[in-house]
Amino acid sequence: MAKLATFGRSVLRFPNESMRLVMVTIIGAVLGFFIGISFPSVSITKLHFPASFVSYIEDKNSGLTTQAILNHAWTSARNARGNGTGPSSNSTLKIYVPTNPKGAERLAPGIVVPESDFHLRRLWGEPSEDLPFKPKYLVTFTVGIAQKENINRAVKKFSENFAILLFHYDGRVTEWDEFEWSKRAIHISVRKQTKWWYAKRFLHPDIVSAYEYIFIWDEDLGVEHFNAEEYIKLVEKHNLEISQPGLEPDRGLTWQMTKRRGDREVHKDTEERPGWCSDPHLPPCAAFVEIMAPVFSRDAWRCVWHMIQNDLIHGWGLDFALRKCVEPAHEKIGVVDSQWIVHQVVPSLGNQGQSENGKAPWEGVRARCRKEWGMFQTRMAEAEKAYYKMMGITPPNSTLA
Repeated sequence: MAKLATFGRSVLRFPNESMRLVMVTIIGAVLGFFIGISFPSVSITKLHFPASFVSYIEDKNSGLTTQAILNHAWTSARNARGNGTGPSSNSTLKIYVPTNPKGAERLAPGIVVPESDFHLRRLWGEPSEDLPFKPKYLVTFTVGIAQKENINRAVKKFSENFAILLFHYDGRVTEWDEFEWSKRAIHISVRKQTKWWYAKRFLHPDIVSAYEYIFIWDEDLGVEHFNAEEYIKLVEKHNLEISQPGLEPDRGLTWQMTKRRGDREVHKDTEERPGWCSDPHLPPCAAFVEIMAPVFSRDAWRCVWHMIQNDLIHGWGLDFALRKCVEPAHEKIGVVDSQWIVHQVVPSLGNQGQSENGKAPWEGVRARCRKEWGMFQTRMAEAEKAYYKMMGITPPNSTLA
């Protein structure tokens, strides 16, 4: 009987102990919950680091450890939380700025940098002290090594106010290092491409916005009678948004508009052969420069860049359409006569072609140029026709003539 009584008391004690254990667990969980929410919380998903930060332990060159970087980030996040600017379920605290550039709407406007430049910077020191002097203008040349000496002479005509950018179509870059200026220049090398291919891909308006004027020049130009600083003064004096130096009339001349006149600083119109100009204010009698040595203002280039087609790399037809980007075009486009150049007509680009069907390489290149001209005219006409139709407007007879 004693054993039975003892067994009964044990059975009664087990449920009490189980209940006590359950109650302690519940109380502990509740207490832990309230203690947890009383501390500032930071979601790791809100801290974004480059993958290299997370994967490496220590950069021996800088002495910065991953832990130090993380500590700084956690501290910043806690401070933001304390100031009421950290993560919150309140959607009104989420950043969304529709006027920011596309894709950057979730960033605070103060951190958005939509434009860049070609300014070279140091790897050390204060960033604010990197650039004691900033070039105001940009000149680009599309070059091959055969024209190295000619480009060297051309670059010397441009002061320190000009950033120099060379596009190398033959892949040969290191040979240019014999020139001191080349060590400060920007070099971009892609084989067998044209300057308009480079311009579309590397001269985006947001990249070159730091420069007031952009020169996009060929490699076969004689510059004995040219001074870039004086040229800029004349462009500003005559309010030219798109321009080119006058061409010496004895060589490489296609259009009367680009022929140098010896009795003036600038001209904006000309007389062409009978039947070539349907309107004295339209190309090729006015509002016209060639594509061998154009100079664009920052604003004009922003428009022209968007007009360049990705697949039409020779740029033929652009010269007749440049007037679309300035208004009034017959006043804002002109030729600077008192700073002139010589077109040397070096067929270097043609030599980059490929022989097909027994034809010389240059013949295939020239055929492509002509074909692109027709394609560009057709695209422009169809685009404007579609626009006028959408707007319910009767289009003019021609949009390119």
